[in-house]
Parts: sequence; C-alpha cells; structure tokens
Amino acid sequence: MEVKDIMVRLSELGSEQTKTVLTRHGAKEPFYGVKIADLKKVVSQVKKAHKSAGKEKLHQLGLELYRTGNSDAMYMAAFLVEPEKMTAELLQEWVEGAYWYMISDYTVAWTAAASPAGWNIAHEWMNSRNQFIASAGWSTISSILSVTPDEDIDKKAIIRLLERAEKEVHNAKNRVRYSINNFVIAAGSFVPDLTAKSKEIGGSIGIVTVDMGGTSCKVPEIVSYIEKVESKGKIGHKKKTTVC
Repeated sequence: MEVKDIMVRLSELGSEQTKTVLTRHGAKEPFYGVKIADLKKVVSQVKKAHKSAGKEKLHQLGLELYRTGNSDAMYMAAFLVEPEKMTAELLQEWVEGAYWYMISDYTVAWTAAASPAGWNIAHEWMNSRNQFIASAGWSTISSILSVTPDEDIDKKAIIRLLERAEKEVHNAKNRVRYSINNFVIAAGSFVPDLTAKSKEIGGSIGIVTVDMGGTSCKVPEIVSYIEKVESKGKIGHKKKTTVC
C-alpha cells in the first residue's frame, strides 16, 4: 500500500457523523472523519503489506502521510514513523503543521517523546505563543514521563516544571491549560517520588477551566485523578510505548 492507496482506504472509512464530532473538537478540512479504531486497522494492514520492506519503508510512508495535511493521515503517521529517526528539524516541521490538539498533543507529542530530540525541543515549544505548539511541549514531557524509567528522569527539572505549571496554568492559552493540567497529573501518576509534590501543586492550582468546544469532554481535577490512580495501586506504572 502506497500513500495514494492509504488515502483511498481512509476516504472509504470516513463518515459524516465522525466528521461532525471531530469538527466540534477542532478538526478542519481536509479530513475524512475516520474513527481511531478504524485508523489502527489500516495501520495493521499497511504494516502487513510492507512486512518484507522493513521499518524504513513504514517510516517514509509516515512522513508522507503527515505531509498530506489530512488530519486522519497525520494522526496515523505516529504509528508508522521511527521516532529515533525524527530529528529536531522534522519534529519542528510536524509541530508547525499541527493545527488542532489531536495532532499536537498526540501525534506530535507521542513521536517527540520517543525521539532523542524530544526533551530539549519540548522545552522550546512550551515558550511558543502558538497554543498548539506550546501544548505539544507540555504533552511531550507528559509522554516522556509515561515511559521513562524513574532512574532516568531528571526529577529536579520536573519539579521546576511543576512550579512553572502552578504559576502559569490559569493564564495560559486555552489548550495549553489542558496540557499543563495533564502534565501535573502525569508527574504525580508516573513518578512515585513526585506524587506528593504533584498533589500539593494540584491542590494549589485547583480547577482548571478549558473551553472544550461545546463537547461533553471535561478537564480532570488533578488531586482527585492522582488519588484514583493511587487507590488502584498504579502509581509508577509505566506504559510500554508513547503511542496508543
């Protein structure tokens, strides 16, 4: 399957109902409105079709799909590229093309988090005036925390970010507020040594208000969310991969 074949398949799987839902969340044309479950099925088909060609072929397909500018294809790209081959230049290209949160906070952040350039570039992105670039920065750090062994985490640096989150969250741009809120939750949930500090910061922050575009989605309250993770005995449980 080449890019043109993949795009045809995505167009077949799209629906007006899904497009309507995604539009309320911020998606814009061009996109077909493919459900995530169906996108993952296409990913499996692509990987099967190119099994003999190796990861390089999939990586190139991922890059090409992202460059189509089609939201469905851009989201799918994260499942095909090899993050270790994503340079700072490529990641910058990606983040500048991320025009809504499912691309900035998921596709870009997941990929950056697994890239050697991810940590440093995430800190650069946080300072952007573009809300989706800044949001991608915070989301990248959250993803890094979700997969990185505790001994490899610079906890002092994360504490500094927690303190920054406390100061900036309520005055940040809309989507950035959501990602900062999630970052504090991630620090408290994935890094046991930071659970108490994250809850302290979360208590100080309180409720974070985000315009969710008229959808039913809600912003999780930091302390209660971390406490739920604690009650399940899952503090410090890491993910196998940033992409999900």
